[in-house]
Amino acid sequence: MLTFLRFAGLLNASIWMGAAVFFTLGAGPAFFSDDMASILPKSHAGAAAQIVLQRYLWFHLVCGLIALIHLLVEWLYSGRPLSLFSTGLVSGMLVVSAAGAFGLLPKMGKLHRQIYSPQNTTEEIAAARRSFGLWHGVSQAANLGLLGGILVHLWTTSKDPKARRFFL
Repeated sequence: MLTFLRFAGLLNASIWMGAAVFFTLGAGPAFFSDDMASILPKSHAGAAAQIVLQRYLWFHLVCGLIALIHLLVEWLYSGRPLSLFSTGLVSGMLVVSAAGAFGLLPKMGKLHRQIYSPQNTTEEIAAARRSFGLWHGVSQAANLGLLGGILVHLWTTSKDPKARRFFL
């Protein structure tokens, strides 16, 4: 049973890492590439990117919950002490993902609509662009933090539990 649990945890962490790398380096930038600009106006590309980003954040939440459940089940079956570092890391990534999905993304969606609304004045559009730029930077920083956290989680999941030293 412990071998299966370890495999399940490693599989989840690997899929989570692969999806994060693919979105960060491939899918996300593709929405704003010259190729995309040749088929979609910038406003539509941004709206499409937000739809994909919503699903990406939901994917983070699902993988994070699976990772947390895996840590708890492994603790119950193995009898080893629960790793506070791993539990804290996964919990923190869940909080960041939830903040992105339920706070940051809706705010950025509203600002995106304000930027491209024909009813807004030039000043309102400029203010929305500045605010969107700030929140986009926060979003990028959070995504890079999640990417680093997932990498550490993958590394700790792949290590032999008997060989663990220090807090990792």
